[in-house]
Parts: sequence; structure tokens; C-alpha cells
Amino acid sequence: MESRPNALVINESDNVAVALEDIRRGETVRLRDGRLIEAAEDIPYSHKVALHDLTPGEDILKYGEIIGQAKENIRAGDWVHVHNLVVED
Repeated sequence: MESRPNALVINESDNVAVALEDIRRGETVRLRDGRLIEAAEDIPYSHKVALHDLTPGEDILKYGEIIGQAKENIRAGDWVHVHNLVVED
């Protein structure tokens, strides 16, 4: 079984990780700290994956900074992108 991380949490306060490779739905998102999350959908290389469930309006944190808010319910393992994220101006 592969144990090398395939996603990176940039800042410990982040609630998303960045995919280090394409991750297919059903595959395991493996983080450096040992956390394992099942990918709920395909996560393209360099895109964001939710680390835990998020509710509409909840801040999305990457780099330790707010990069937007959830447009809808986002589940742990979901791809986080423009379809479910309101970007800060």
C-alpha cells in the first residue's frame, strides 16, 4: 500500500489540502501527518480537497488565509474549486 503523501496542507490552519498528483474518486488522500481521507470525487493535480465538512458561507482557508467561502455544503474529500467556492475580491 502506498504511504507517500499525495496532498499537502500548506498551513496548519488550512481546511483544504493541495493535490500533489491526480487523485481519483474513491482513492485515499494521504497527508504528511498521517490523516487519510477518501476522495469523494476526482481531484485534479494542484487543486484543493476539503479536509472536513464545510457549510455554506464557511471560510475556506489556504496558506493560512481566507481565499473565499463555501457556496454549498462541501464534504470532506470533495474537490474545492469555483463550482462550490465564492472567491474573495
